[in-house]
Formats: sequence, C-alpha cells, structure tokens
Amino acid sequence: MTSTPAELRPRRTAARAGSVFLSTHPRARLALLLSAPLFWLGLVYIVALVLLLVTAFWSVDSFTGQISQTWTLDNILTVITGSLYQTVTLRTLGVALLVTLIDVALALPIAFYMAKVATPRMQRILVIAVLTPLWASYLVKAYAWRSVLSQDGILEWLVAPFGGHTPGYGLPATIITLAYLWLPYVILPIYAGLERVPDSLLEASGDLGGKTWSTLRLVVFPLALPAIIAGTIFSFSLSLGDYITVNIVGGANQMLGNLVYTNVGAANNLPLASAIALIPIVIIFGYLFLVRRTGALDNL
Repeated sequence: MTSTPAELRPRRTAARAGSVFLSTHPRARLALLLSAPLFWLGLVYIVALVLLLVTAFWSVDSFTGQISQTWTLDNILTVITGSLYQTVTLRTLGVALLVTLIDVALALPIAFYMAKVATPRMQRILVIAVLTPLWASYLVKAYAWRSVLSQDGILEWLVAPFGGHTPGYGLPATIITLAYLWLPYVILPIYAGLERVPDSLLEASGDLGGKTWSTLRLVVFPLALPAIIAGTIFSFSLSLGDYITVNIVGGANQMLGNLVYTNVGAANNLPLASAIALIPIVIIFGYLFLVRRTGALDNL
C-alpha cells in the first residue's frame, strides 16, 4: 500500500480545521449562519424598542426645548387620560379593524380560487398579479387613490350617471386605500395555508354528502384559520402604524401615526411621541399574545 507524499497532502490550516468542525457540527453551523441577522435584529429592533420605552419616561424642558432625562410618568398619564389620544386611539383601532375585515373578505375567495380551483398555469398568473402591486411605490399607489377619489376623479365619473358620488377625502378614503395597499399581504398567507389543505378532504366531504358551504365552513375554514389570522396580523399591524395614507387621502383626520410624526417633528417632543408610539405596540403585542396558540405565527 503506497502512502501519499507529504508535499501532496493538504496542509492543515485554521480555515480547513474550521471547515471540518462546521461540517461535523450542524448546530454550530446554523448558529454561525444566524448570528449576523440575529445580531442586527437585536440591535435595530429590540434595542430601538427599549430606547423608545425609556424615552417615554423622560420629558422636555419647556424653556429650552431640550430633553430632560428626569424620570416621570407625565407622558404616559397624558396619553392614557387625554381625550384627544383616547379619540385618536379608538379611531385608529376602528380603521385597522375595518381594513382587516375588508381584506379578509376579499382575500378568502381569491386565495381559495388560486389554491383549489385555478389550473397550474392560471395559478402562476394570479400569483404574479397579486405580487405586481408590491413592485410599485407606496406613495404612487396612495396618490393614485387620491386621484381616483377626488371630486373630479374617475370614480365620480363612473358613479355620477347613477346618482352616486365619490366619498372624497376622509376616513372612508383612508380605509379604501389601506385595504388596497395591504390586500396582497393578506392574500399570500391565506393562499399558502389553503394550498396545504389536502384535496382528498374536500373530495371526502363531497362523497359524504357535504354541500359546498358546509364543506367550506366545517372543513376548509378550521384548517385555514391559522393562515387567515396570519394575514390579519399584517393588515392590522400595518394599519395601526400608518400615517402617510391618512395624510394623503384622510382629509383633516388623524391617526396615532400622525400624532407621533407631529410630536417628533413640529412639536419637537420626542418623549411624548414615544409614549404615543407605545399604544400600537401594546395593542399588537396583545393581539399576538391572543393568537399565539392558533398556529398563526407559524404561517407568517
């Protein structure tokens, strides 16, 4: 048996030793792979949330306009007890809930058709059609709806012969625009969830005499519920924090995002803005806590 000459043997370097170690230790390889994104997530998201929480307990000096790092509950109490913040919070919640309900009502039939009825070729076309609006700028889509909903826009031109009128700018326009913007984010998780529902279950329900609506209600809906809730997380949370759309089509109405923007900018009151920003954060964390057992988070 011949031995390999020493000059032909691979040199044992640190890089080669590390490669051999990672190839035989998959958990270490996974940890190394995830370390950079997890570090970035912790730095940008978690640290930012902690700083936001801390800033909410500071105050602004009324004479100098500088932030005073003296701990106080004044901002929190102002946000909780102030009638303005209570009204805007309820308005924001109402808009987010309506947007979510509209999106779910529109997404369910579209996603079901894509997953269970459409041919593979049509399925691909519909997926592209759903994704296409995401390629356009957020501002372009918002201003497009501003043009559509204006008093001399295309919607007024279409409904005027039948005695109808455009809703103009206000909360209805805000709800319509937000529902359009977030609809793809609701369709895609529901579509993915419905695709995982075995066709054999639908066929078995039909063989046992189940009618269409009974099959949808008793077979499809329970299995697709986690995916539906996953879609609502997107639309609900995105609507809670939005402030650009209401500025463009909302008229004089305000949402929580607008109050945060105003206090960061014109009012120069970062502690109060931080306290206001905690409202949607608390709401969405509460919603995630309620739905955590449904499996919805696995569908995100």
